Amino acid sequence: MKIAIMGAMPEEIAPILEKLGEYKTTEYAGNKYYEARYKGADLVIAYSKIGKVFSTLTASSMIQHFGAQKLLFSGVAGAISPSLKVGDLIVATKLSQHDLDITAFGHAFGYVPEGSVYIDTDKDLITISKEVASEMGKSVKEGIIATGDQFVANEDRKNWIGDTFKADALEMEGASVAVVCNALDIPFFILRSISDAADMDASFSFDEFLETSAVESAEFVMKMVDKIVD
Repeated sequence: MKIAIMGAMPEEIAPILEKLGEYKTTEYAGNKYYEARYKGADLVIAYSKIGKVFSTLTASSMIQHFGAQKLLFSGVAGAISPSLKVGDLIVATKLSQHDLDITAFGHAFGYVPEGSVYIDTDKDLITISKEVASEMGKSVKEGIIATGDQFVANEDRKNWIGDTFKADALEMEGASVAVVCNALDIPFFILRSISDAADMDASFSFDEFLETSAVESAEFVMKMVDKIVD
């Protein structure tokens, strides 16, 4: 079994690399990939850099070049739902692209021909995440996550995304990773720790809470890996 663990920024995978201790670094397609043996399974870990293009490239490389059979994404997100607070964990049930717009041709926001507005995540991995949450004594919410190449720090934009896509949180990589995994038939899971409220104070909150949010998210994902490989 080979499992990919992915983040967008160095802070999002640093706690995982620290836990592993020893790993091999491989440079490929303009990025660094970290390979390790863990409890009888092979892991490949990488941060993609921010945005849909880089995350598409990284997810594709992890699957097609490094042979990943499952993909877990650990990172941070901005809250849309008022029920989500800084530090909360949310598991994506499905993802959409909030900045994909060909409505001029009569299509819904987020839709392209031969595609779909939403892509569902893997139900078995969500089940595992519920077991991990129960064992850790954590409350993990499930919901729709919207992705776009924008750091949203505007309440009107945030509310529009929430209303249009029924989204609970937003970020900049998840839906593009979902497109790749769906096309290549790879089970995938997206976990986000809330780092800000995606409003006018988002830039301040993001810097303040990024590191602690990423640590919590990474800890959860590694406990999922434990269950997958057992």
